[in-house]
Amino acid sequence: MEANRPPQKTAGGATGPEEEARKAAAAAARAANRLPELRLVVLGWRWPGKSLTGNTIIGREEFRLERAAEFCVKRQTEVLGRQVTVVDTPGWFSAQDTPPSYKEELVRGASLCSPGPHAFLLVIPVGMFSEVDRTRIEEHVSLFGEHVWKHTVVVFCWAEVLRTISIERYIRREGKDLQWVLEKCKRRYFVINNNIFGEHPQVERLLEKVEKMVADEKGYYSPGEVEKEKKPVDENQNPARDVRELGARPKQNSGLNLSKAMEVEPLSSESVN
Repeated sequence: MEANRPPQKTAGGATGPEEEARKAAAAAARAANRLPELRLVVLGWRWPGKSLTGNTIIGREEFRLERAAEFCVKRQTEVLGRQVTVVDTPGWFSAQDTPPSYKEELVRGASLCSPGPHAFLLVIPVGMFSEVDRTRIEEHVSLFGEHVWKHTVVVFCWAEVLRTISIERYIRREGKDLQWVLEKCKRRYFVINNNIFGEHPQVERLLEKVEKMVADEKGYYSPGEVEKEKKPVDENQNPARDVRELGARPKQNSGLNLSKAMEVEPLSSESVN
């Protein structure tokens, strides 16, 4: 008889009603976290993955590789019912020190998202991750102040090369240096496929992850916090002294001939479903 049938279970072991209740609660939480506007700053090496990630979010090619050199590029449009601002910043070098002017422009990217970015998307291409890579990330992300990590999501790109290896296994395999980066941003990470363009659920999931982070951290990144973190300059020190540059070995397959970029004005809003 129907009444004697055991409760149906899902693959995860939860009964049907329990699973439905869990899904309903998750949907309610996403709806509560949803923001009408999102401001994103994309960070990373001078690799194509950084600019391509911005294109994937926007839904069309707006950030071109040849522009990812010296200047920030800002684009605004409507994405999945949200007004989204994406700022692509100058990528840092793998084989040489980053010029001070590039670092200044990198920091300026946050000011293009007034009153402050909701998230920094730290784009890391999947591959061998070394102590030098960790040092380069720390060097450049720290320009925004220590509190920037509370507003950072690691975005892994080119994960297709892993084939049957899960991203979790890749993270364990790469060891303490990649683990350090993930711990700094509370293990918030996302895998994006930049070969999939246009309408796709991955963009919605990424935006929802950002919205959850904003809810958890009680707001967006405030550039003013950097000034509070700065220590008074010792009168015996030279305040104009350059910050020590850290060297790094080149990453594999990173020989790209990127030309000079120019900042462009935001586009008018254009719906992307």
